[in-house]
Amino acid sequence: MPITITRLQAKRFILSRQGLLGKHRFAGKEGAYRYVRQAGCIQYDPVDVCGKNAELTLQSRVKGFRKEMLSDLLYRDRLLVDYSDKELSIWPSEDWPYFSGYREKSKAHGASFAGIPELENEAIAYIRKHGPVSSDTLPIEGTIFWHSSMHWSGHWHKESQAARSVLEQLYTDGTLLIHHKSGSRKFYDLSDKYLPAELLTAPNPCGNEDAWLAWRVRRRIGAVGLLWNRRSDAWLGISMTAEQRDKTFAALESSGTITAVQAEGILSPLYMLSEEMPMLEAVLNNETDRKPRLEFLAPLDPMLWDRKLIEAVWGYQYSWEIYTPVVKRKYGYYVLPMVWGEELAGRIEATADRKNGCLTVKHIWFEPGVRRTKTLDRALDAAIRRLARFNECDRIDIL
Repeated sequence: MPITITRLQAKRFILSRQGLLGKHRFAGKEGAYRYVRQAGCIQYDPVDVCGKNAELTLQSRVKGFRKEMLSDLLYRDRLLVDYSDKELSIWPSEDWPYFSGYREKSKAHGASFAGIPELENEAIAYIRKHGPVSSDTLPIEGTIFWHSSMHWSGHWHKESQAARSVLEQLYTDGTLLIHHKSGSRKFYDLSDKYLPAELLTAPNPCGNEDAWLAWRVRRRIGAVGLLWNRRSDAWLGISMTAEQRDKTFAALESSGTITAVQAEGILSPLYMLSEEMPMLEAVLNNETDRKPRLEFLAPLDPMLWDRKLIEAVWGYQYSWEIYTPVVKRKYGYYVLPMVWGEELAGRIEATADRKNGCLTVKHIWFEPGVRRTKTLDRALDAAIRRLARFNECDRIDIL
């Protein structure tokens, strides 16, 4: 029988697991790395209104987080890599062997395009001799018919820039990795210069497709904290049918890897990693650190990956309206949900003008029933100031 919990206990568990309730569980660069390992991956998105999605994800959890910490983990320490997972993502380099199937698929896909193999050899030779390149600095001219096997790059019905195509192909093959970024421009270099040979050549630890699906489903459950066996955006990037998902959940539960939890008022059982049982027991015994914090969540934050689940647990509806026509938006272009204590208490729209050092708060919305207190106002003011410092703004303009 599933463990029965209240919805309040479900909130406390998820927030505690996420490091968003009570004393910070994550601090500094080491804490940022630990959180990414816990989540498995964090989504990358290049839009930068008041910080990029991956940076905002860490800023809300990691005490003292600065943007350069993520850059160091990716491009200096090489403990993290940019690659596909839940769409374009950032994940631990140690997981490289698990994505061998992605790379094998990419290589077969690339070989199907006329001219790509020859361009690959040309690009590799140039990079080996000259070092990191971008699509603007790789001396390969012209266009070629090509599109990526894994993400939105290239074209299906017309030719693409040859230099960019071959770099993206070698990147999805795993031959190249992102050396660094300048704004949104990517510079590539050979993976074997930065990752150890034993990691690059290691076989996939999962012996078959069923084991690989189990690894990935387990990882996504751990990223959210509590997750149900239902179709949702939490499974983006994992190719599986509803039948395969059912089979995988059953196998994970049978092996004792995950545990079912029944939350009051929610028909579908929720699942947690069994190894997190001490954290749930602390919640059930009222031993959890519940000191309230006010934090702003990234639009593609792991906690928000299943928005129907968030609505079921918190009664909070969130839609990322960045691609919604202006006249149809309920809130704004780039709006961040607001965590206050155990509740999703509202949302904020802020933009950072780093050139002039000003963070502009365009709107603040509170959820119905949220009581404005001096404590809440102080916490909100402190969170806005943190967001300003995070964006290197020394001035705040609240409209």
